[in-house]
Amino acid sequence: MNKKVIVFLSFLLITTSITAQKPQKLTSNQIYEKIQKLNFLGSALYIAAHPDDENTRLIAYLANHEKARTAYLSLTRGDGGQNLIGPEIRELLGVIRTQELLAARGVDGGEQRFSRANDFGYSKHPDETLKIWDKNKVLADVVWAIRTFKPDVIINRFNHRTPGTTHGHHTSSAMLSVEAFDLAGDKNQYPEQLKYTETWQPNRLFFNTSWWFYGSQENFAKADKSNMVSFDIGVYYPLKGVSNNELASIASSQHLCQGFGRLTNRGSEKEYVEFLKGEFPKDKKDIFSGINTTWNRIKGGGEVGEILYEVEDKFNFVNPSKHIPDLLKAYQKIQELEDTHWKAVKTKEIKEIILACAGLYLEASAISSSTTPNSEVTVNIEALNRSNMSMELTSIKVEPGGKNIVKELDLASNKKQTFKETIPVGNVEYSAPYWLKMPWSLGMYQVPNQEERGNPESKRPVQIAYTVTIENYPITFTKPVVYRYSKGDKGEIYEPFEVLPQVTTKLQDKVLIFANDEARKVTVEIRAGANNTKGEVALQIPNGWKVSPEKKMFTIEQKGDVQVVNFMVTPPHKESEGSIKAVATVNGKNYDKELVEITYSHIPKQSVLLPSQAKVVRLNIKKEGSHIGYIQGSGDAVPESLRQIGYTVTEILPADINDKNLAQFDAVVIGIRAYNTQKELQFKQKYILDYVKNGGNVVVQYNTNRGVDVKAPYDLKLSRDRVTDEYAKVTLLAKEHEILNYPNKITQADFDGWVQERGLYFPDSWASEFTPILSMNDKGETPKEGSLLVAKYGKGNYIYTGLSFFRELPAGVPGAYKLFTNLLSLKNNVQ
Repeated sequence: MNKKVIVFLSFLLITTSITAQKPQKLTSNQIYEKIQKLNFLGSALYIAAHPDDENTRLIAYLANHEKARTAYLSLTRGDGGQNLIGPEIRELLGVIRTQELLAARGVDGGEQRFSRANDFGYSKHPDETLKIWDKNKVLADVVWAIRTFKPDVIINRFNHRTPGTTHGHHTSSAMLSVEAFDLAGDKNQYPEQLKYTETWQPNRLFFNTSWWFYGSQENFAKADKSNMVSFDIGVYYPLKGVSNNELASIASSQHLCQGFGRLTNRGSEKEYVEFLKGEFPKDKKDIFSGINTTWNRIKGGGEVGEILYEVEDKFNFVNPSKHIPDLLKAYQKIQELEDTHWKAVKTKEIKEIILACAGLYLEASAISSSTTPNSEVTVNIEALNRSNMSMELTSIKVEPGGKNIVKELDLASNKKQTFKETIPVGNVEYSAPYWLKMPWSLGMYQVPNQEERGNPESKRPVQIAYTVTIENYPITFTKPVVYRYSKGDKGEIYEPFEVLPQVTTKLQDKVLIFANDEARKVTVEIRAGANNTKGEVALQIPNGWKVSPEKKMFTIEQKGDVQVVNFMVTPPHKESEGSIKAVATVNGKNYDKELVEITYSHIPKQSVLLPSQAKVVRLNIKKEGSHIGYIQGSGDAVPESLRQIGYTVTEILPADINDKNLAQFDAVVIGIRAYNTQKELQFKQKYILDYVKNGGNVVVQYNTNRGVDVKAPYDLKLSRDRVTDEYAKVTLLAKEHEILNYPNKITQADFDGWVQERGLYFPDSWASEFTPILSMNDKGETPKEGSLLVAKYGKGNYIYTGLSFFRELPAGVPGAYKLFTNLLSLKNNVQ
């Protein structure tokens, strides 16, 4: 796995995202800022469609300057995007981007929410988006987010009034927000939610406008701004040592898989929001103007405020623990509040402040990274009071399960208490992402549990509730069990502690292409989640296919070890598609999940459980040539796909390209976005074109059109043209061209079963030397003929294609394999 990470910040006090899952340790400045937020009772919800859509400048401003509780509702997890740092796409990419969003919120001070919508890729119109998403369900999720977060202010990232002018997901997010603004306060709308929350009517709704929506800065300067609120989001935070826009740049730079690492900037900068609905602010420079954001907002809050405003006014930066008695008084009064929403929010906030003021360190670290349900795990527990306050660790309680362990340990000042406990882990659910636990569709994830919907991630499976008596007052702090260890070259490392199956399986190849009816070896990896795991594994196969043997026994002594077994799978004589599943059986229980571990340094380690299966395709396919050179771009799985049909594929680094090493290949393929991401490639273009001129065959896959020149042998201009409908009709323009006839006959049927899209970033103009092969278009648009262009150059062929082979080949689409094979075989047939 590629683990290159862009280095993008130099200070560590603002966020814990750099150390991924290390516990937060607040400085006096940070404690004071949290007290300021504790004394602000106002909330803002920012709404858009994807990770990295959010305006981190505005979120940071609201959270840090206004001190508001601020959240970003991203309707999707960005599952349909690209990945610039590794091979994960689709649902695994969604897991990465979820964590990058949480890292961004760790920097800018916001919180994170989601809907069940699945990012199915680029959409040109909200009509298509809302049909695929299931509008009613996503709208219900937006209403749920409003009812549970209870924002005073909602801000849309996009304009709801301009459908068809931008990404359909973008416009849909704004349209749903506008509709939900009115529905959230109506008890007759989605009444099933009211078992868990109450109705809520936000005070005002805005659109986060800018010059971009007006076409130019000149147009925006002339625009009527009487309906807008503006503020300077370049303010400086002396307690942090950075400006708001610096903070925002660092937050945005967390989106590494999308290439968002950027330089910080600072200085005065205006932000505008356009009023849409509700009550217009009295002060056009204060988005919360006219809303009571003091403790007097809620019944009984005045008494809390009297204590906490005094703490804020007289905060002791040298010894914050002096405020603990007053904080405990305020905590007790918060527990008496009738407003359950603010009671829960402020209880969580003040407990974090009390913990930090006391310098109270509480940690339970397991001796291994995971366990299984209905097991026991040994944890090392550390408790340390670094203040002069009188404290006792009264008890610890395991959650879930409820086992209570009385301790009554005196926590004398700076005297560490450490002890081991063997705690029970009951029949808890596996700690995988909750939205991936049930089968999902192109547009929606299934989440039956209403209270889980919208949460950024699954609740940690094993937690410890520490009851600490501080100055004779008991208070409980709940923290997840973690796994902490060290490496000599990395230092201290924290990972989430997981509950995983006793055994998982993995089919080494996720797509198996059978080019003939000969039997083929299928390899299954069996991984033990516990010591001394014994059982059997079998393959479930489609009708008409055969497997030998029917099952295999396995014995794995050590947890974490892997045993490899092989089966022989025989396809039918005729073309066929289906899936095979690996199922292990231990003590009569079946296990059918694959464990995928995602490890990057900028996010916590992720353990994902997916169905252990692979697609199998019996395909009558012919090919010419055998040795392919592959120059990777941003990363794709095309080389592995080509190996499936018998090609020998050698991956080439741009630095290694020269006039000699290309000559050995029957064809050379350039990976997706190579000219965007591999800057050295432009200096190697001479060798690539010489290879073509001397009889070689080069296939260049898509690049984005922003500031890039693919340096084709003839004029070729990239555009943003794309066909997002994977079912769009494909017209064969050059029916007699070898590329559609040799060695495989290509028909319209070969474009059936494509996934997510037809293609993207097609050229929209080209020299006459190029021959367009195909035509296609989305509904209501003009035909696009730039998806596949072929030009003779010297003795060879130069092919440029925006077709999404990088999606279709790993998905096992038969027609995509046939067509791509024809591209690779072309030079052997064209004279």
